[in-house]
Amino acid sequence: MIGTAAQAHSFSRPIRLLLINQLTINIGFYMLMPYLANHLAGDIGLAMWVVGLILGVRNLSQQGMFLVGGSLADRIGYKPMILAGLALRTVGFAMLGLAGSLPWLIVASALTGLAGALFNPAVRAYLAQEAGERKVEAFAVFNVFYQLGILIGPLIGLLLGGVAFRLTCLVAAAVFAVLGFAQARCLPSRRGSRTDADGGLLRDWRQAFANRVFLLFSLAMIGSYVLNFQVYLGLPIEMRRLTGGELGVTLMFALSGAMAIAGQLRVTAWAKARWEPAQAIVRGLLLMGLSFVPIALCAGVVPLSSGNGTVLDHLVVMFPLLLTTALLTLATMIVYPFEMATVASLGDTRMVGTYYGLYNTLSGIGITVGNLLSGAAIDAGRRVGLPGLPWWSLAAVGLGCAMCVRLLARSSRWTDDPGVHPAADRRRALSGAERVQGRS
Repeated sequence: MIGTAAQAHSFSRPIRLLLINQLTINIGFYMLMPYLANHLAGDIGLAMWVVGLILGVRNLSQQGMFLVGGSLADRIGYKPMILAGLALRTVGFAMLGLAGSLPWLIVASALTGLAGALFNPAVRAYLAQEAGERKVEAFAVFNVFYQLGILIGPLIGLLLGGVAFRLTCLVAAAVFAVLGFAQARCLPSRRGSRTDADGGLLRDWRQAFANRVFLLFSLAMIGSYVLNFQVYLGLPIEMRRLTGGELGVTLMFALSGAMAIAGQLRVTAWAKARWEPAQAIVRGLLLMGLSFVPIALCAGVVPLSSGNGTVLDHLVVMFPLLLTTALLTLATMIVYPFEMATVASLGDTRMVGTYYGLYNTLSGIGITVGNLLSGAAIDAGRRVGLPGLPWWSLAAVGLGCAMCVRLLARSSRWTDDPGVHPAADRRRALSGAERVQGRS
């Protein structure tokens, strides 16, 4: 963490504030959301389909409104949208703790999702604009703070939940309220890139959808989000099936978070020194696909009997899943900073928020469809006696995504953003020197 703190300190004050902003957002969010379903079903006594509806409303209101939030950030400015999102999240979390009827719970869930749609694209657009040529490093540090919040939040929620879930909701709401007040006072204002632009949002959206390279890149990357989401879907299901408990799931999340916090900056620096952005993304996607091979090869392992098995037995059973988690986390660490920098580079610099919003919207749709398909593949694999079917399918998705990005990078102008790919800059400089020597 000392290296991370030093790297964070090397950026401008606005970026440091954005890092603290995202850390606090994730602490507040994850101290509540992992325990919400259990509260709705257990404490309030709602049917599971109603719980699914409430959680689905939150996801739909966030994913469906990302494009609107990003475009408004370009038009109105980044800081106002960040503050608006924090205010809505404050109200939404307070309502989740105080509301007892279904209509109000649905409204609260929608507000929490809409809040994310407002501040997420704005934060990323602000970060990309402020970082300039250091986008890759900025997003690498950003991911460390992001993951740290994911680790800390559930621990606080677990402690508060032992008292009352309503207390968790109100404390989370207070966290967002304090953060909003602090950001209002301390975060410098940044004009949106389309503040003085003519035309409306539809014109901006048409322009974004007409950016063929960006759109193809976004579609090619959807599979990576489906793979990443298996940390929350397929892998915990399989871990519980094999071990019959929650310890393995806890170890998975702890391993993933610890790796990102401890290794993100080193991995990014290593990859940036050797690869161009497209090469880093392609190699990371390949590793994402290959990360599911260990669990695919061991998919036929018989679950441990309830209450039986030594510590060694549990470790042997958990090892393929933990290895898959570690490889998937490493792959994400490689891809994420270059991916976020590439979105900004492929998009119009006057519409950074719009492009991040569209990218998140497409990714959210892909996650929804991918979850349905991966869940169906898990059921189908068990039904036909092929337990490795979903994992081999996910491995194929990763390889397919890598191939699509590689073809796109070879057939189109990728990026001219200096500082994003110094490895390529060195090769071009070396090639130019060789040509000069040849002429002399």
